[in-house]
Amino acid sequence: MAILEIIKYGNPVLTRKAELIKTIDQEILDLAQDMISTMHAAPGIGLAAPQVNISKRLITVDLSVGEKPDDLVVLINPEFIKTEGEDVSEEGCLSVPGVQEKIKRPARVLVKGMDLQGREKIIEAEGLLARVFCHEIDHINGKLFIDNLSPLKKALIKKRLKKEHALG
Repeated sequence: MAILEIIKYGNPVLTRKAELIKTIDQEILDLAQDMISTMHAAPGIGLAAPQVNISKRLITVDLSVGEKPDDLVVLINPEFIKTEGEDVSEEGCLSVPGVQEKIKRPARVLVKGMDLQGREKIIEAEGLLARVFCHEIDHINGKLFIDNLSPLKKALIKKRLKKEHALG
């Protein structure tokens, strides 16, 4: 298991819709394990394959950051079946370091995807888990959490990130 590089804002893979995974082969199984290791090492509570520069529809979620193995969720080709309610809370992103903003998300979601054995999984989530699913599914759809902000706020953040990137 390798710790992969988490790519940052400005990399074009973060703005592209990721490819559907048609076959769960050893490459996908290895990618999932590397993503879990990378997410836990960051530390983070969610990671999408585009964040490690791989344009595939694969996400990992673990609210316990590795503390409770049963909390780990790996989903291939996840999609929403249903979303309801509204929740506004602060969010950050491993690919947009140093930025925390209040983002409006659904309060409850029903997500469908496949596990690493190819079995369909349907997960009902609310609160933080729902938020993380929304955040990671946004990633595989080529969207960053800052894309949910007002145009002015988004422009200010992008300007700051470009300036920091130029200095870094």
